[in-house]
Amino acid sequence: YPIRYGLMRAVIPPQRDYGLDLSEETMADVFAKAGYEHRGIFGKWHLGHRQKKWGPTKRGFTDFIGHYNGAIDYFTHERDGERDWHRNDVPFQQEGYSTDLIGESAAAFLKRIPKSDPYFLYVPFNAPHSPLQAKKEDLAKYDHREGRPRIHAAMVDSMDQAMGKILEAAEERGDLDDTFVLFFSDNGGVTNVGSNGELKGAKASVYQGGIRVAAAAMWKNGGIVGGKRIRERMGYIDILPTIRNMIGITDPPKKPLDGIDVLEAMRGKTQLEDRLWFSYIDQAPDQIERLAVNTNFWKLVIHRSAADAKERIEPTLELFEIGNDPYEKLDIAKWNPESVKKRAGRIAEAKTDLSAAIEEFLSLRIDDQIIRFRVGAGTTPAIPDWSPTR
Repeated sequence: YPIRYGLMRAVIPPQRDYGLDLSEETMADVFAKAGYEHRGIFGKWHLGHRQKKWGPTKRGFTDFIGHYNGAIDYFTHERDGERDWHRNDVPFQQEGYSTDLIGESAAAFLKRIPKSDPYFLYVPFNAPHSPLQAKKEDLAKYDHREGRPRIHAAMVDSMDQAMGKILEAAEERGDLDDTFVLFFSDNGGVTNVGSNGELKGAKASVYQGGIRVAAAAMWKNGGIVGGKRIRERMGYIDILPTIRNMIGITDPPKKPLDGIDVLEAMRGKTQLEDRLWFSYIDQAPDQIERLAVNTNFWKLVIHRSAADAKERIEPTLELFEIGNDPYEKLDIAKWNPESVKKRAGRIAEAKTDLSAAIEEFLSLRIDDQIIRFRVGAGTTPAIPDWSPTR
């Protein structure tokens, strides 16, 4: 969801009439440019849906089954009274647990592609996002757990089974060893539901528990094999630059990309240079924005009033020596904020002027940002079978 520095305060909820900027080149667009005729997405879209021009089949994908919004009911496939389950641009009636349907649809996509044809498959599962709903047979495996963590574990189990079906379909094609497989999460676990270990914070925070997540990659014939742990810091912004290199795209991107090609680092053959990472959240009910700036060694956290906050607070800063304090237990920013900014500007001999970037962030106005996620929620009329009409 790019806005200026890639910062945005919310995903796109049901009632909003906007989508991912049409000038942005999607990963599906890149695969199309490389000659991949089969480009499927099965699961959650979440990039705009009120007009057809924002839908997945208008943004480079050839096949889509799933839901436009997040947080749908896993059994009825409804969100805010609307049945949100679609095949391409058309409402699609399917019975079943959504995680199962996503896995089955993705596997079926692989099975109908000629074995000599390359493909791109993107599977954004809704699981284990709320609402917490699991199948009885999966819940029965976790009788030793209680409450919400039990349901969460069962939902993850179901997702694991679905991923197994997808990998089995790839193996049946005979090209799994030649297939690059990447799995990762988008944020840390929710408090009292998932587990972030000893990391501070959770989903909707810029502490490590909210932004540091696990990932796994496999490409046997491409030099990414099991049994290795890569300690390099990578992120979702690196996926597209890496993919462009892997599939032989040499033309410059339509717009500058924030990430870098990390393929050799994933192979364990090189170390990445340190760089600045920005994380931002403004979904807290207290209307306080939080920005984190990371390098491999330091992490600066800024708290300030959101542009639309009714009550203003003075910005506060925290500084952690993240290389030696991964759990963010010791805030060493006990002196005046100006000193922290100057020190942060030199962290890890960063080539970017961090102080200038912070000043730019602090100067953001309300008209630079979309409105808060919850504002206007519940205003969408309930429609049994919904599809974009424009």
